[in-house]
Amino acid sequence: MVEIAYAESRYRAPEIPHRYGPAVHLLDDALAWSLLARACSPETTQPDVGRLVRTLYEMLARTVLAAEMPRARVDVPTRMVSSHPEAVYRGLALARTTKAVTVGIARAGTMPSQAVYDLMNEVLDPALVRQDHLFMSRQTNEKGEVIGATWHDAKIGRDVEDRYVLFPDPMGATGSSMVSAVTYYTTALVGKPAKCIAMHLIVTPEYLRHVHQHHPDLVVYALRLDRGLSSERVMRTEPGTHWDEERGLNDKQYIVPGAGGVGEILNNAWV
Repeated sequence: MVEIAYAESRYRAPEIPHRYGPAVHLLDDALAWSLLARACSPETTQPDVGRLVRTLYEMLARTVLAAEMPRARVDVPTRMVSSHPEAVYRGLALARTTKAVTVGIARAGTMPSQAVYDLMNEVLDPALVRQDHLFMSRQTNEKGEVIGATWHDAKIGRDVEDRYVLFPDPMGATGSSMVSAVTYYTTALVGKPAKCIAMHLIVTPEYLRHVHQHHPDLVVYALRLDRGLSSERVMRTEPGTHWDEERGLNDKQYIVPGAGGVGEILNNAWV
């Protein structure tokens, strides 16, 4: 028999209203907001901050995979099949044949990428799941302003043909690192990705503008939008209404309210 209740999947993540376009998903998740607020608090240090960030990325990864990954029809017998031949789940699941890559951008993105990699290995064919590693840092001018991203090293597989490429990086601040990474994955490797997806805890309006100027097809998921340096008038409007006036970065390109240097906090390394 065919079970009609699970013949289709209509899952869409709940989102807050905004005007940044359909490729941006700002999640409406009070549980995640609660945990993220704790993770950003100055009183939260290791090991608590590490556990919180991993939990948040496990939650975010479940949402992204459920919303973005292809589905396939499955017929899976349950343990009851020994006494009931009809005890078979017939419905949809994530397609195990989906090819995927998660990209760990050191330092802050290393542990989040591992959390995403672990989950994808549970639900997809592990032979088709890969984790790449990028080592880059902000490039600044004499005023301390971010003007780009400098690559130091990388361990990257050559093939991206038809792969879902995920970039789990906690802070979407200026967008320089993300633009650099996505440009490389869409122009310098073998094949064309099926989709590129950025996964953040926090993003700024400046980040969203920058990445979509360079990569309008990049899908962005974030647990929170920070625009804390905007005027009171702008803060009272739906995000994106006055996009050019929204501001979430200070003069050193750190996010406000933000979380401070997440890479430093996660690694207890203040350089």
